[in-house]
Amino acid sequence: MHTDTTGKISLDHIYTQPDPRAYFGTLRELDYRIPQLAKPSFTDLIAEYRETQLTPIPTVLDLGCSYGINAALLKCDATMDELYERYCGTDADTQIRSSLLARDRAYVSARNRRDRPKVMGMDVSEPALAYALAAGFLDDAVHADLEADDPTERQREQLAEADLVVSTGCIGYVGARTITRIVEAHGERKPWMAHFVLRMFPFEPVAESLAEAGYETVRHEGVFKQRRFATEEEQSLVLDTLASVGVDPTGLETDGWFYAQLYVSRPAANTEHRGAK
Repeated sequence: MHTDTTGKISLDHIYTQPDPRAYFGTLRELDYRIPQLAKPSFTDLIAEYRETQLTPIPTVLDLGCSYGINAALLKCDATMDELYERYCGTDADTQIRSSLLARDRAYVSARNRRDRPKVMGMDVSEPALAYALAAGFLDDAVHADLEADDPTERQREQLAEADLVVSTGCIGYVGARTITRIVEAHGERKPWMAHFVLRMFPFEPVAESLAEAGYETVRHEGVFKQRRFATEEEQSLVLDTLASVGVDPTGLETDGWFYAQLYVSRPAANTEHRGAK
C-alpha cells in the first residue's frame, strides 16, 4: 500500500468502481465507522433545522459522498453493519451491477419514508455518484472538484438548493475554497453545516472563511473513531503530522485509530448555542 500526500494510505481505487463492493470490502477490514457515529448528530441537526427554519423536508448536501453512504443511513435508517453485510455478504459476489442496483432500488423504496430529508451528493468520482443516483440513495448529484474549479451555472443552481451541508471525512482533501464556493452559490440564504474532520487536518482555515461569510462555528465535545490504521507506516506518518500541527495523539491515535472532531457552523443569526468551543 502506498501513502498519499497526507500520510494516509491511498484508497483511490475503491471510490471509482462501478458498484460499492470494493469500497465496503476494503473499509470493513479497517473497521470504518464514522458515518454511523455521525448519524445521530446529523439527525439532530436536521430536526433542529426543520423546527427553526420551518422546512419540513430539508435538502442535505453530502460532500465527498462516494456511493451515498450517509444518504443510505439518513434516508433508509440503515446501519453500517447492515451495509457491510449487504455488499460483502455471501450473496454479494454472485451479483452483477444491474442486479445490485435493482436490489438497492427496492430497498430504498421500502425504507425511505416521506418525511426523510432529500440528499444531494457531491464527489469527484463519477462512477460512485452514478451508482448512488441509480440506486436511489441520492436525490441529486454534483460531479465537481470545487478546489480546482468554480461551479458551473447548473452546479450553482443545485448547490443553492441545499439547506444543510455535511461531511464525514473529506475536509483536508477539500478546504476553504470548496466551502466558500458552496456558500457563494446560495447568495443571501446560507446553509447550516456539520463537518466531521480528522484531527490531523486543522479546521481553522475553513472556520475563518465561514466567519467572513457571517457564520459562527462551534467544535463539539468529544472525538469520534473513523477507522483503524491500515499499517504501522500509516500510523507513524499520521503521528508525525499530528505533532506538526500541535495535536497530542496520546490515548487516541497512538492506540491505532484515526479520530475526528465535529464542527457545526450556522449563520450568526441562527446561533443560540449548544456546544463548547
